[in-house]
Amino acid sequence: MAFKLTELLGSIDYELLCGSLDVSVNAVTTNSKAVKNGDLFVAVIGINNDGHKYVKSAIDNGASCIVVDKNNTLLTREELVSLAGSSATIIACDDNSAISAELYAKSLGEPQKNIDFIGVTGTKGKTTATFMIYDILKNAGIKSGLLGTVCNYVNGEKRETTNTTLPMAALYNTIDEMDKCDTKACVMEVSSHGLKQKRVHGINYKVSCFTNFFEDHIGPNDHPDMEDYFKCKMMIFDVSEYAVVNSDCNEADRVYASATNSGCKVITYGFSASSDVCASDIQRAVVNGNAGSKFMLKSPWYEGEVSVAMQGEFNVYNALLAISVAGILGVSFDIVKKSLEKTSVPGRVQSVTNKLGISCLVDYAHNEASLQSVLEAMRPYVDGRIITVFGCGGDRSHERRFGMGRVAGKYSDYTVITSDNPRTEEPGFIISQIVIGISETDGKYEIEDNREKAISKAIHLAKPGDLVLIAGKGHEDYQEINGVKTHFDDFEVASKVIADLEVSL
Repeated sequence: MAFKLTELLGSIDYELLCGSLDVSVNAVTTNSKAVKNGDLFVAVIGINNDGHKYVKSAIDNGASCIVVDKNNTLLTREELVSLAGSSATIIACDDNSAISAELYAKSLGEPQKNIDFIGVTGTKGKTTATFMIYDILKNAGIKSGLLGTVCNYVNGEKRETTNTTLPMAALYNTIDEMDKCDTKACVMEVSSHGLKQKRVHGINYKVSCFTNFFEDHIGPNDHPDMEDYFKCKMMIFDVSEYAVVNSDCNEADRVYASATNSGCKVITYGFSASSDVCASDIQRAVVNGNAGSKFMLKSPWYEGEVSVAMQGEFNVYNALLAISVAGILGVSFDIVKKSLEKTSVPGRVQSVTNKLGISCLVDYAHNEASLQSVLEAMRPYVDGRIITVFGCGGDRSHERRFGMGRVAGKYSDYTVITSDNPRTEEPGFIISQIVIGISETDGKYEIEDNREKAISKAIHLAKPGDLVLIAGKGHEDYQEINGVKTHFDDFEVASKVIADLEVSL
């Protein structure tokens, strides 16, 4: 479907550098290699690349219009006019990351306007919370989609993904698919990078949710500091009707103020009686054959006992968040309870069922804060020892290795240090840095760089009442060594080890 350029631009502020506005546009893209005759190419200034390098390529491929950024420093006005010649129109806009999303959405007919979006942001808990909400909406008969770290669900079909928040074009194409199959709601994890890089620009949220805030994603290609990280998270409230906020998180007052100042209707959740949605009398419980929790709920919509088929107080927090969303959307209490009794998430405190009398969990905890959180949360559920198996990824923060070592030594009774995804680094060097951290504690440990053998060793060490926590990879089903990915699934490995041991019972 062709559009008039003026139709696509609408109310966007722009400057015409050369050419005519009376041209047709067949499609919008930020990828010069994808440009076909009559397309519009938006040159975006990215973190590691600058689309203005590819303006000539886009024109050579037949672009009818080029949108450049006014902050572009690679090409002068004269150079742009010369490149365009008589074959292309060139206009300049401010902030092409946002402009590209607006133009792309318009070229698809703005499908995001037909769907209620529930966005979940925060450092930890996004994946589990979105799965809980998705299950609740699905069981309520609301046709829904899910977009997140573990996978995406479109029209009930599970799809693999590599991003917490999809790149802009992939995101809008997926939303367009959802709209075409009459999806009414979409639950999505919204990362700080997705907000900062304007990947989600143009999406308004019926409900936005904030889980918690810890140090993470600080670095040259991430956020320069914690304040930038925080402010990027807060951007979600500017385009939200309701805000659901964890009143017990360490930045609760600032988050609440930000949501209120953005005009959101705010619902708080937590363990304090002053929270709008509150859990009390939290107890260990067996839920549908899995170790979990039960608690008494008080909220504006529901009151009574709720059970969650996942261990840890942090999953009670996730359940409270999901309950808050369900209440706002008018889902019945019976559906909420039945959904939370069954929800499980691959690689998020995922239980490996066994007859050995031990607990065995696979979890994605891959940094200091998340490992400490899961170990602290699991302690009340363990009568014996906690045996932790973990490694750290290569080509990532070295401080993360020291920190995870310290946490494992402090909160585990025994640790088996192994390899994760070493990528281009030497596994032994990564392990040596973990050892530096764990050596600062009194924690007992051993080293087994073969991850499969490390998991087996930990399970064989466990006695009835012990917990084996296999941390770091969670839902990932591969191990990356020197750029080559081979199949490796912690849950599969642990299940096989346990099955072999059960044979001898």
